[in-house]
Amino acid sequence: MMRGPTTAMVLAAGLGKRMRPLAGATPKPLVKVAGKALIDHALDRFAAAGVERAVVNVHYRADEIEGHLAPRRTPKIVVSDERDELLETGGGLKKAAPLLGAGPVFCTNTDAILLDEEGEACARLAAAFDAERMDALLLLARKERSSGLDGPGDFDLGHDGRIAFRSGETAARFYTGLMIISLALLAGAHEGPFSMRLLWTRAAQAKRLFGLDHRGFWMHVGDPEGFRAAEARLGAGGPEAER
Repeated sequence: MMRGPTTAMVLAAGLGKRMRPLAGATPKPLVKVAGKALIDHALDRFAAAGVERAVVNVHYRADEIEGHLAPRRTPKIVVSDERDELLETGGGLKKAAPLLGAGPVFCTNTDAILLDEEGEACARLAAAFDAERMDALLLLARKERSSGLDGPGDFDLGHDGRIAFRSGETAARFYTGLMIISLALLAGAHEGPFSMRLLWTRAAQAKRLFGLDHRGFWMHVGDPEGFRAAEARLGAGGPEAER
């Protein structure tokens, strides 16, 4: 069990169009990797880390996601309903804010799997988060310890732990989809759809955007290629594949 946030936001409202050639009409959070739905990989990680409540936003095939989550007891599930309008990542967090409490909170995408000791990534983020200096602390993965993405990278990490958006043609790190974020960043944010990048930009401008390197392997499962890479890795090495 950890000190730190006991509430998490799980972003599960996306359309998942890039996964559809493989998954058909199945919503991406319910696509199974190594026999487990992507959303359960995320929720089981939080349960192992002592998170008590998870607010899950829903839009595409919302009834299916709610039905899948209904039997879960740990963490307790609270639904943020976006059936009427897809709000993107930042807008989804903004809408869910009344359900999240005072914060800070964990926030995660569902299209990623972290390989580590049970709950370690969340515990390390919680231990490193300093509300006096930080508005957001993002878990990052080095390219050589990642699969499912072959892009130029997302962030540069400074010696002081602060991060900046990629400034050159490439950056050494990807965002894993997991972070701790202060809900104070939402102050003044407009209602409706907007990207999480808007909140990160505010934090970066205030020199309050930080990053932490993930110790294990990270798999982005956003398309069929990423899915196949994750299936191959999880099925190939047993416990050693999760280091």
